[in-house]
Amino acid sequence: MAFGPYGHSRSPPNPAPSRTAAAASEPTRLFQNPPNPGSRSFSSPLPADPSRSHLAVSMAATASTSASNPFPFPTRRSPDDTLFYAVYPLPPPADLPPPALLASLRTLHLSLLDHLVPFLSSHLFHRDPFTLSLPADPTSPCALCASPPVPHLHGALRFGDSLPDEWLAVSLLFSLTRAFPDIAARTWDSDGEFLLIEAAFALPRWLDPDTAPNRVFIFRGELHILPPSLFPDTPSLDAALAAVYDDSVDTRAPDSVQAAIQRRIAGLPEKASENLHTARVIVPAPVAKVLKEEPCLIARAVEGFYDRDIDTMKHAARMEKFLKGPDGEGVEMVRTSVRMTRAMYAQLMQQNFQAPRGYPMPRREEGQEKWMEAELGMKIACGFEMMYQERRRQGEEGKGSTWEVYKESLEATGCFEGLLPGSKEYKRVMEDAMQYYKSSTLFSRSRDILSAPVRRIDEILARPYSADEFKGIDLPPSSDDSWLYGGEDELNAELRERQKEMEEYEATKKNRKQKQSASGSSKSEKDEFKLGEITESMQEFVRKMSSFEGAEVPANRRDMESVNLDVTQFFKAMESVLGGGSQEQADSDDGFDRKSSSSDMDFDDSDEENDFAEEIGDKDMSDAFMESYSDALNKELSSTTIEKSFARAPRPVTTNNEGTSDAAGTDGEMTPVDVDLNLVESILNSYSSQQGLPGPASNLLGLMGVKVPPDAKKS
Repeated sequence: MAFGPYGHSRSPPNPAPSRTAAAASEPTRLFQNPPNPGSRSFSSPLPADPSRSHLAVSMAATASTSASNPFPFPTRRSPDDTLFYAVYPLPPPADLPPPALLASLRTLHLSLLDHLVPFLSSHLFHRDPFTLSLPADPTSPCALCASPPVPHLHGALRFGDSLPDEWLAVSLLFSLTRAFPDIAARTWDSDGEFLLIEAAFALPRWLDPDTAPNRVFIFRGELHILPPSLFPDTPSLDAALAAVYDDSVDTRAPDSVQAAIQRRIAGLPEKASENLHTARVIVPAPVAKVLKEEPCLIARAVEGFYDRDIDTMKHAARMEKFLKGPDGEGVEMVRTSVRMTRAMYAQLMQQNFQAPRGYPMPRREEGQEKWMEAELGMKIACGFEMMYQERRRQGEEGKGSTWEVYKESLEATGCFEGLLPGSKEYKRVMEDAMQYYKSSTLFSRSRDILSAPVRRIDEILARPYSADEFKGIDLPPSSDDSWLYGGEDELNAELRERQKEMEEYEATKKNRKQKQSASGSSKSEKDEFKLGEITESMQEFVRKMSSFEGAEVPANRRDMESVNLDVTQFFKAMESVLGGGSQEQADSDDGFDRKSSSSDMDFDDSDEENDFAEEIGDKDMSDAFMESYSDALNKELSSTTIEKSFARAPRPVTTNNEGTSDAAGTDGEMTPVDVDLNLVESILNSYSSQQGLPGPASNLLGLMGVKVPPDAKKS
């Protein structure tokens, strides 16, 4: 995959996908933070109390473990829909012991959470929420980032079929680096440096996938690219971050690159709500209760429905969890409102799905609106059932609350070592641990719920609830879904935008070539180019490099041993073949061929003498054959127009004692062919027909060191 216009192209932004654009194109994807200055510093020293510093180390380590998804979601898709990102404090904390380093990262972690929570607490992601966590061991290489042991925070976001979620995460990273000027971030996905792919038409020519590693960062709300003048080879991550932070070094990407990225994240994250869709649905009361308590679980329900297979559909046919009460009795259907991403809504609406036997559906006579609400709710309920039963069957969820896991890890790391339970110091350490746990889990709560939905659903449905909770509620109206059916105008607008980018790129490329021509580069090429080089190179190629192993072209033909070619004799040989020569020319041609043959291949001396003797013995027979062959060939060619297809040398004007010779006497004879002119003309015509693309003529001339200037007529 390449970054330039010759490589992979990212799909256009899609805030309002149509049925064709969102439900079809987007799933296929048209391409692998500091505290505020002052009080919260990354290089802050250890707390004065040793026990508090020990607590900081333990809490940070265990928080990173719990925040890195202790209850993994079963992987059913390729990880191509995963966005990775890392945030680095600048300047990187140096020469800090592990406890102080973790304390510094913990301070940074809380600062970033405080900045993000107001937005993330009210936003719904398609699959996974945006989150940040501490590495398990900042002093060791990071497995998630595949990076050396550089202090950082990191995260991974599965955006599924909702590409806007990926760009929303990018906008959050830009926002963080603007709010905290002493951090840098980088992000990548399965396509690699997808930010460079988005700005492909504006990238410098030296930048490609091989030169990009450790060169692309987000810093103070802008994209930074480390130039090769600063690092000719791939820089280390430490050196790259130091260069980005150094104000005396200009690493800011060009304005055209900045504009390409800003166009994609314009208005985000504030406009992210435009990618959400609200719909009224009729669902069983247990489903309505779960969605009321944990709205984020709609993501798992839609995923369960969209990724269903024959085995999971068996669960939907029985509906044992969400269509039956605790005692096996039926449940009441209620009307509620559900908020989801537009991609989720498209995934539900684009598929035909018949309600399971026994599922209560209204009659179509009751109205189209009620039928559509019930059908959409039926798909959501079946998705919940399939997801719940499959997760429970697999049994891949953890046991106990995250606080219990967190507390056990603190005890295992010796945080409470030497402290008596109930003592003043024990309570103080416990309070500090609880405070950090609440601050961090407030941010990652949604992720924990999504990772362990079965346990959370059981907790919700274990509490008393009634269908009356959902009656008499003023529900918000359903969002307009015209975007799902009429996206042609939007698609055409995006195509025009991409076409405009390509035209601007081509115009810039053309202007650059014109400037080079004006500076005399093209003129120098034309001055250096000589038609004679083609004939000389071809003659050397034919005469010198042929052997039983094939034809080889010298790397530098001017360094090769010079070849003595009798051009006059070669022309006479060609004329004899075409009917314009005499017997003597045929004899010369025969001798020429023998000379060429003997010079091309190295034989044993005795073999060569025997072969030569045989040739002398058969000379008369060979001459007679060539004469009869030439006569027959000339006779056949005289009745065709082939002679008119060759460029001919001008016939010399001769005089004798009787005056100028009669040209009419030579009308029946074929005038000599200009072999050099025909050779050059044929090769140049072949070169011109390639229209600048690779082809046999350009390849052959290039191997022989001949540079042909561009066609002035076409440029």
